[in-house]
Amino acid sequence: MSIHPSLRSSEKGKKQRSVLKRTERLKTMMDKEQWKEGDPVYGLPKIKTVRIKIKKEKAAEKAASEAAVVSEQGAPAAGAGSAAKKTEK
Repeated sequence: MSIHPSLRSSEKGKKQRSVLKRTERLKTMMDKEQWKEGDPVYGLPKIKTVRIKIKKEKAAEKAASEAAVVSEQGAPAAGAGSAAKKTEK
């Protein structure tokens, strides 16, 4: 059974969270050595998320480089497939 399109979540509709969840806070605090095993997990300080903004130019360059990689990988396979079709005729 499939999900109705109105019930699906899209990446476009998701909102950037401003504060991390408790488990995420513990991981970041452990990385920064601010929390040790055995410390209380209640009353942790709030940690803001780092928002990453990608400029349109960088996003376009990234998309172009990914397309180039895909075309490089796909070109030999397409050439081999067309050669195989020619030999079958």
